Order: sequence, then C-alpha cells, then structure tokens
Amino acid sequence: MSTIEQGTASEVRRKGKAAKAASLTMVNLSTAEKNRGLAFIADQLLAHKNFILAENAKDLQDGKQNGLSDAVLDRIMLNEKRIEDMVHAVRLLIELKDPIGETLETIQKDNGLLIKKKRVPIGVIGMVYEARPNVTIDAATLSLKTGNAVILRGSSSAKYSNMALVQVIQQALEESGIPTDAVQLIEDTSRETARELFRLNEYLDVLIPRGGKNLIQTVVRESTVPVIETGAGNCHVYIDEDADKAMAEKIVLNAKLQRPSVCNAAESILIHEHWFQQNGNELLEKLAEHHVEICGDEQVCSSFPKANRATDEDWAAEYLGLKVSVKTVQSVDEAINHINEYGTKHSEAIVTNNENHAGKFLNSVDASSVYHNVSTRFTDGFEFGYGAEIGISTQKLHARGPMGLEALTSTKFYIYGDGQIRE
Repeated sequence: MSTIEQGTASEVRRKGKAAKAASLTMVNLSTAEKNRGLAFIADQLLAHKNFILAENAKDLQDGKQNGLSDAVLDRIMLNEKRIEDMVHAVRLLIELKDPIGETLETIQKDNGLLIKKKRVPIGVIGMVYEARPNVTIDAATLSLKTGNAVILRGSSSAKYSNMALVQVIQQALEESGIPTDAVQLIEDTSRETARELFRLNEYLDVLIPRGGKNLIQTVVRESTVPVIETGAGNCHVYIDEDADKAMAEKIVLNAKLQRPSVCNAAESILIHEHWFQQNGNELLEKLAEHHVEICGDEQVCSSFPKANRATDEDWAAEYLGLKVSVKTVQSVDEAINHINEYGTKHSEAIVTNNENHAGKFLNSVDASSVYHNVSTRFTDGFEFGYGAEIGISTQKLHARGPMGLEALTSTKFYIYGDGQIRE
C-alpha cells in the first residue's frame, strides 16, 4: 500500500472509529437534548451564513473553470434564500415527533414475559453524495434527530461548501454538549476514500448514495456495507386521451421547468396520440419557448419540426436540464409498459379524467411515488411532511420513497420478566 493510500485509509478509518464511539453516546440522548442540538445548528447556520456563502463561491468559481454544466452549478449554488430554507427545515424537524423509543408491538406471554418491539437508531450512517451541499444539512440533522452518527463523503465540486457546513454543525454540537464526532466529513474526495468507505463494515451500519445513476450503481456494485439505494430520476408524465388541456399543460410545465436540475423533475412526456393530434404542438411550443430541447418519436418530429429524433438512450436519460423526451402512445397500457421499461422507479404521473385508467396506472407502474393529476415535483421529504429527507429510496426493502426520520431507524426487541427460564 502506497503512502497516499495509507493516508486515505487512516482518515476514513479514524473517522469511522470516532463515529462508532459517538453513536454509543447518541443512543442515550433524550428528545430534548437532540432538539437543543438542532436549534443550535439552525442558529449557527444563520450566524455564519456569510462564511458559508463565501466558501460556496469558491466551489462555484472552481466549477465554472472546470466546465461544470449549469444544472450542476445550480445544485451546488447556495444563496441567502437556500440557507434560510435549510434553517426552516431544521426548525420544522425539531417540531416533528421523535420516533426513537416508539413501541411498535407489545406481546404479553402466558409465562409472564413482556415483549416490546421498539424503534432504535441504526447506528452509524455513511452518506456518499454529489454536488448539492444541502444534503450535508439534511443528512446531519436527520441523523441527529434519530440518534445516529453520520459520516459524510461529498464530491470535490462542493468541497468548500461541505467543509464550511460541517464546521458550523460541529461548533453547534459542541456548544450543545453533543459529541462533535456524531457528524464528520471525509475531506479527501479521492476515489480511494470512497472505496475505503464502501468496505468500512467494522464501523458503518448502512451506506446511502445520493446522486446520479453512475454514482449509485458504483456504490451498489462495490460496497460490502449494506446499501439503501436511492435512485436517479427518469420521471414521466403521461397525458391520457381525455386529459384536461389546461391541467396537462400546467403539470408538464411545472414538472419540467420549476427546477430542472433535480431528481423529481420530469424527463419524459408520454402523450396519447389522440390528445397529441389536438393539443400536442401547442404544448411542445410552450416548452420550446422556455428553451427546452425536445427529442421525439417519429410522430412528434413529423408534427413539430423543432424536435430532434429520440434514441433509445433518450428514453432512459436523466437530463437534469432543459431537455425532454416526448413519445406518443396508443393506450394507457402502452404508457405503463414504456415507463416500466425505461423508468428508474422514482416518480411517475398520469393526467386523466378517467378514474379506471388512473387506478390502473397507479397500481401497475413500478415506482416509489405515483401521481394522478399532480406534478412529480412533490416527491420530497419536506412536501410529504417529513421535514428534511436523506434521499428518495427506489428499492423495496427497509424504505421506499422519500426517507424521513422513520427510515433512519431500526428495531430492537425488549424482553421483561421476573426470573423466567426456558424449559
């Protein structure tokens, strides 16, 4: 092992060991103690916002010099409004019920044993994520509220922002009497640190990747630590034959344009061919007016000359920008089959006045969140009432969809007796 690799391993293992020790203290914190720590974090974020914004400006400058896309720069970018939104989310988290210690099941046995199944912290959570520094706050505060320690490993594109945020968080933890090692950042963003984290079974209980398709697949493929898979978002809006024109336009424009760089933005639009014949060009023209590049099938391109012919890669793409694939279909069944073939099990919407079609779509589409006459942009922990979120799970075990507090808990059986032995 080279000197560089030894240094890399030492940072990851040192912080993993410290996080494990901190988790043993975190498990005994009261709700009041955890909420006090969260309040200190909210206060410190506001008190040090100028410092945070100055460090974020370094990331943005480096990103521009390195040729990062506008979509990635938007995910990295912090401003006063986004910091205020972070603070608001932290304060909402304080108000949410603490799930730790909740009794999920009680069994009274004939021999006098009392068995209770309770929610407990997972222990030590590892987060591997790209760009968005708001994930640093979400992961840290959700972990704190649930009594978990967390090790953060962000990308090099947001390294100054992440270091500043963790510095502020650790100062708040110290002032509130909570172990500062409960929230740690791997500052070396090399591939070696990621690989070391993937195999840190001795100290990590779970690993959560949050980012693009390549990052998530790498973590799932290479990690020996259990992984909660969060998904890329090739989200679809299907416009059914009898969909209300105004509603369909409003939903599509919102799902695509409200914030194109996020995972719950619409990347594909499926349109029943009869609706398209009557209204399709007008909808596509409105998208084009907002500088959206349109990749379409043969019917779309024949009808709308501004569209480019879509490839199989387009049907599967998560653009995260002002680009969308558009396909005409002959039925709700064809729309469902297309989504199940090309979707990423994230968020899918149908716009229709036909309740039977809506019910079939919602039941048959394989995704964490399905919508009837609603924009996909609502797949979000805050919008679902969870405060913040640590990610959108697209798998089916342990957690699915926006992951709030309960998703960061495990269970433990508590057995009470008065001297019983098993015969």
